[in-house]
Amino acid sequence: MSSPSKRRERDVMKLMMSDYTVETINDGLNEFNVEFHGPKESLYEGGVWKIWVKLPDAYPYKSPSIKFVNKIYHPNVNEMSGSVCLDVINQSWSPMFDLLNVFEVFLPQLLLYPNPSSFLNGDAASLMMKDRKQYDQKVKEYCKQYAKKEHISNSRAEEDSDEEISVEGSESSDDDEIAGHADP
Repeated sequence: MSSPSKRRERDVMKLMMSDYTVETINDGLNEFNVEFHGPKESLYEGGVWKIWVKLPDAYPYKSPSIKFVNKIYHPNVNEMSGSVCLDVINQSWSPMFDLLNVFEVFLPQLLLYPNPSSFLNGDAASLMMKDRKQYDQKVKEYCKQYAKKEHISNSRAEEDSDEEISVEGSESSDDDEIAGHADP
C-alpha cells in the first residue's frame, strides 16, 4: 500500500493531467485551486469557478477541504465563505475516492441536484422551494455576474485590493484625527 504522500502526489498529478487547470499555492501539493466548469445541461452550464482545495496530512484517509472562491448561488454552498455542504466530502468520504471523483462526479452532482433541506444558503433553499422559476433565474444571473473566466483570474486580486482599501481607509482616518489637533 502506498503512503499518503505518494497517494496525494499521484491524485494531484492525475488531476493536472486531466482537463482541469490546477494552480498550486505555495509550491506544494497540499493546497491548490482548480478551474471548474458548470455541468452541461444544468443551470450552471457556461459558468467557471475557482475551487480552492486543501488536502489534509492524512489524505486520502481524511477528506479534502473544498470551497468555491468566486460566488455561486446554490442552497448547499455558503454564499459568503464558499463552503460546500456535501455528505460524500463531509461525512462519508472513503480512501477509495480521489480528486477526480470530486471534480467529475461529486461537484457536478451537487450542481445538478441541489438539496434545499440540507442548506448552507437559506435564501437559495427557500427560493428554490417557493419559486423555482425565480430561483433558476437568480442562478443564471450569478453565473453571468460571478462565474466567467475573467472572474476566476481576478478573484484573488479583488480580495487583495479590498484589503488594501480597508488599510488605506484606516490610515487616512488616523491622519484626519492628527490633522484635527491644533498646534500650540
